[in-house]
Amino acid sequence: MARPRTAARTVEHPELSEVSLQQVLEALVDPVRRMVVTQLAGAGEDLSCGTFQAPVSLSTLTHHFNVLREAGVIRQYYVGTAKMNTLRAEEMERRFPGLLTAVLAAATAEEGASAA
Repeated sequence: MARPRTAARTVEHPELSEVSLQQVLEALVDPVRRMVVTQLAGAGEDLSCGTFQAPVSLSTLTHHFNVLREAGVIRQYYVGTAKMNTLRAEEMERRFPGLLTAVLAAATAEEGASAA
């Protein structure tokens, strides 16, 4: 007997034109979420949820991914059973010029200061 076909899993994303600066800033204020964004920016490729280094449980990290996605900062999609994450850097730059660059630079400076 043939297995029933299942629909591909999809994840909904907001149009950045519908996202407010306030929503993006609130998403990026959390240090764990900035850590996720920094890791994505530095990876040079999309990363699966399980590959992030974070000081929180996987369920808490899932919450952080959802906040970032709903604020338009990341895009998520499935490859098989893995949920992949990509930074919406070009789209963010068009909507909020310089914001992501400034946040990443500040996060890098903070990491350097705490390591010293």
